[in-house]
Amino acid sequence: MKSFALLAAASVGLVGTLAQPAHADGNGKLVAIITASLNNPYFVQVAKTAEAEAKRLGYTTLVLSNDDDANKQSQEIDTVIARKAAAIILDNAGSDASIAAVAKAKDAGIPSFLVDREINKTGVAAAQIVSNNYQGATLGAQEFVKVLGEKGRYVELVGREADVNAGVRSKGYHDVLDQYPDMKLLDRESANWSQTEAYSKMESILQAHPDLQGVIAGNDTMAMGASAALQAAGKTQVVVVGLDGSNDARDAVHSGKLAATVLQPIAQITILAVDEADQYIRTGATGKPEKQLVDCVLITKANAAKLDNFTLAP
Repeated sequence: MKSFALLAAASVGLVGTLAQPAHADGNGKLVAIITASLNNPYFVQVAKTAEAEAKRLGYTTLVLSNDDDANKQSQEIDTVIARKAAAIILDNAGSDASIAAVAKAKDAGIPSFLVDREINKTGVAAAQIVSNNYQGATLGAQEFVKVLGEKGRYVELVGREADVNAGVRSKGYHDVLDQYPDMKLLDRESANWSQTEAYSKMESILQAHPDLQGVIAGNDTMAMGASAALQAAGKTQVVVVGLDGSNDARDAVHSGKLAATVLQPIAQITILAVDEADQYIRTGATGKPEKQLVDCVLITKANAAKLDNFTLAP
């Protein structure tokens, strides 16, 4: 595996170079990078990492955000096709809603390499490389149970319902939590991966369940929103666990505002996607299966200091 040191050292802008693609040997070709957001640090890291690796390999880049909007994503794919891109690195806007856009790119001869989120169809993307969300969720749930002493009243904040990852993570959580009869689920609400929405939902949940003891969230932004609402209400002893491995969550683990998070190694995943895109451009194949899973890592106070920008140092 390549060293990720260059990612920390590189100063990577989020506006790609709109260069005309060159000849079929790959030198100077355009790699399009489409993420779900350029505000959320997780998706920003996808964009930065993909851009750095593509440029290292000699490509020019175009970085776009679909804002989790399938219609906007479709328009961006049209732009990418018009630019005659060599490949697309895509963090897509919905597991069903994105199928047509990925197929459209394929029909135009442009392979898509999906990171972070799968689509509900095989054979249209060249690769789908994602965190092992189920495995990561079970790690978080096991730590949640451990910190609560195998009993407690808790709520769950789930992600965007259209995102397959939301369901996979929730299933991973409950395949662990439901084994413990003294773990009592008080409420389950979607906060759509949003910190602001999680804060608001947590305020309402606290009114209905002031005696709650734990919150398990489908990602770090929702965990941070829930934690902020709990802190504001003076509920500092409530156990909160997230999933992503952001620097904000790392710092909250350090300070005790979060009990744990789970690292999705998105920097590693994104580098794999760009490298496989390069292989495909040069040879016509990746040499790998379409669907690839990368295991997650539990982050607690014991190893949080080693975490930076979704990469865990040895």
